[in-house]
Amino acid sequence: MTSPARVDDAVLSVKPLGFPWETADPFLFCVHHDDAYPKGNERLGPAVSLAGRQLGQDFTVRDGFRMYHGHDVPGFPQHPHRGFETVTLVRRGYVDHSDSLGATARFGQGDAQWLTAGRGIVHCEMFPLIERERPNPLELFQIWLNLPAEDKMAEPHFAMLWSEQIPRRTFTDAEGREIELALVAGALDEASPLQAQPSPPPPKSWASRADADLAIWTIALAPHARWTLPAAKGPQTRRTLYFFEGDSLSLGAHVQPTHAAIEVRAQQALELVAGERPCQLLMLQGRPIGEPVVQYGPFVMNTREQIQRAMDDYRRTRFGGWPFPSDAPTHARDAGRFARHADGTLEERR
Repeated sequence: MTSPARVDDAVLSVKPLGFPWETADPFLFCVHHDDAYPKGNERLGPAVSLAGRQLGQDFTVRDGFRMYHGHDVPGFPQHPHRGFETVTLVRRGYVDHSDSLGATARFGQGDAQWLTAGRGIVHCEMFPLIERERPNPLELFQIWLNLPAEDKMAEPHFAMLWSEQIPRRTFTDAEGREIELALVAGALDEASPLQAQPSPPPPKSWASRADADLAIWTIALAPHARWTLPAAKGPQTRRTLYFFEGDSLSLGAHVQPTHAAIEVRAQQALELVAGERPCQLLMLQGRPIGEPVVQYGPFVMNTREQIQRAMDDYRRTRFGGWPFPSDAPTHARDAGRFARHADGTLEERR
């Protein structure tokens, strides 16, 4: 299935979907979390036995879900980042966020969070199971987006892109079959998150540069639906379509029978045709940054010396310290969707 060579004029390569998904510059990687969590208990964790799991390092799907680094509540307790950004798009379920700046949030059900780690931040991402009488399915994408060298030490910053504000477009083909898009970043015609959001991506983000031609879209096609993906603007732009749901997908002359990461020629329009079942795609595109990438765990810099400095800085400063009594804080069951920023500004979405 893996084919680093060109498949045809439009499809440049096809690679299997792993965990995480492979990405192209300016992206670092993408993880698709899709867990069928059961009913929640009084601690917002699974109301089932967790015996037999390697708690703290539970990445094996068992009974439909993983606990990841969580012990009581699934998720990722406090951990540091430097030198890049995380974009977290939650399609189902909720994420409880806390960070070393003192900011907190609960977001989900179509919301996205855009976090610039820059010179350094510590945060946690827990997955609270707030429903006691029914299952708590969680599905999200976390995308790591690189920062250019000049911005790797930018001030940390996070912005919320609430579901109600993310531009969504619905089209119908000649037979009346629907195609739905959600535009987390990047414009399509007049619909752009940069226009629709009260706050655009963080100012030091690669996405804030018009010539970066960066886009993060989800694309849903009804069975047999046809839609032409327009060409990207930039001559250097790279575009990858992650086909993760559906039985088959046609991309121009290429028929893809299995789920895959498909790099396509961004500079030409491409007709997409779903198979017998609905198709779901994630599209990541952007102009490459084109700089050396050296990664060590949660730190992404340009040289080994910078990685060592990041490790030394974290040991010495903890990137400002952790202002919460727990390494894995969660919010009240009835907290609703909200974001409290480091300056005290409160956003609420019920």
